[in-house]
Amino acid sequence: MKCPRCGSEMAIDAHRKYNIPMCYECGYMEGRDLGANPVGKTNFAHLRVMNFNEAASFISKGLGIDEQVVEDWLNSVSAF
Repeated sequence: MKCPRCGSEMAIDAHRKYNIPMCYECGYMEGRDLGANPVGKTNFAHLRVMNFNEAASFISKGLGIDEQVVEDWLNSVSAF
C-alpha cells in the first residue's frame, strides 16, 4: 500500500494493540490525520516541520542518494 502523503511504501506497525499501516518515511498512520498535506501545502512547507532525521531521510529518498551524505551536508549547513 502506498502512503497518501508522500507516496512511499507503507509497513504494518505491530507495536500497538492492533496492527495498522504506517509510513516510516513521513510518519503517516492509517486512520489518523497527522498533518497530511492540505491543499496548497508544498513539500518544502512539510519539510520545514520535520526533525533532522526525518528531513535527512525525506531528502535522501527523493534524490536517490545515501542518507549519510545528506546528514553530512545538513550538518555543514548552520541554518538547519
